[in-house]
Amino acid sequence: MQNDPLNDAMATIKNAEERGKDECLIRPASKLIGHVLKVMADNGYIKEFELIDDAKAGIFKVRLSKRINNCGVVKPRHAVGKNSIEQFESRYLPAQDFGLLIMTTTNGVISQFKAKELGVGGRLLAYVY
Repeated sequence: MQNDPLNDAMATIKNAEERGKDECLIRPASKLIGHVLKVMADNGYIKEFELIDDAKAGIFKVRLSKRINNCGVVKPRHAVGKNSIEQFESRYLPAQDFGLLIMTTTNGVISQFKAKELGVGGRLLAYVY
């Protein structure tokens, strides 16, 4: 039984990157994992991903770009105001403007850059650098 599928997905990506693999399979698939993968693909951390229907929960096939040093989920899911994003950047990312925080907002799952641009806050989901 899985308690946190997003954590399992990020661990699978990190382990595949460390071993130099070109792709990895993430199961089970969920909408949240799909949205997080879309943000990662839009920012160049993965090449692409596709959903494979296996008549169960589904599988994401992720093509890696070999740009990830570390990735993981943020537990507990901190509520972040639009003015306190920098505080969490310094906590979870190694340097300024290096890496990506992924957060869920009323505008969907977006990066911290997009959240600053839109002037919204939300809850932290994951980080990648």
